[in-house]
Amino acid sequence: MSQAPKTITAAILVIGDEILSGRTKDQNIGFIADYLTAVGIDLKEVRIVADVEEEIVAAVNALRDRYTYLFTTGGIGPTHDDITADSVAKAMGVGIDVDERAVDLLLTRLKREDMNEARLRMCRIPFGAGLILNPISAAPGFRIGNVMVMAGVPRIMQAMLASVVETLETGAKMLSESVEAGLPEGAYAKGLEETDAKYPEVSIGSYPHFNTTGGGFKNQIVLRSKDPQALASARADVEAMLADLKRAQE
Repeated sequence: MSQAPKTITAAILVIGDEILSGRTKDQNIGFIADYLTAVGIDLKEVRIVADVEEEIVAAVNALRDRYTYLFTTGGIGPTHDDITADSVAKAMGVGIDVDERAVDLLLTRLKREDMNEARLRMCRIPFGAGLILNPISAAPGFRIGNVMVMAGVPRIMQAMLASVVETLETGAKMLSESVEAGLPEGAYAKGLEETDAKYPEVSIGSYPHFNTTGGGFKNQIVLRSKDPQALASARADVEAMLADLKRAQE
């Protein structure tokens, strides 16, 4: 008897007043979601919190206990409101200080005399954490336990994510199939519900979308599963159901 595919889960914690105010538009959630899905890590939850220590600590502790991995973005820069590193250290119950490994990385881009207080702030790493390399601007992120702390700047975050994911355990990849319905949702809703009940290992959803090349609104049925055989069978049933409905309308 074959074992069920292993499931590895994750959450994203976006940190920053600028995201909540709308001043900065988040560009990281979708990228991380796509990246994790591609490697076999199931993103289960996303939270956004302000630059408030107790809120960050509470969110980190809730999410790191619930999922295999937690990815945070934002709040590890050089200014006074960049409090993510201190908050994560508090959540993990460890101290934090300037880490010479991080200093050495910054010195690949800066002269020693240019290492002012603000830049040293970016070198403060919780005790026991490993560094996440940053090939863009050198200032590292860090990993402590199952928590990955990354920058909020999209280009830097993407480089950090690529670096750290290589070190993580991954599970079976999620497979996806799409079927253009060619019918209004009300016509196939019952049949789709029956198919969904038949295949508990397959997630089935109906999504209206606007066809920008002409034709107005269309309905797309998306099937997702880690079991390729179940996915193929479910798709065949959906296509047969739609064909029957279309013939009945002729």
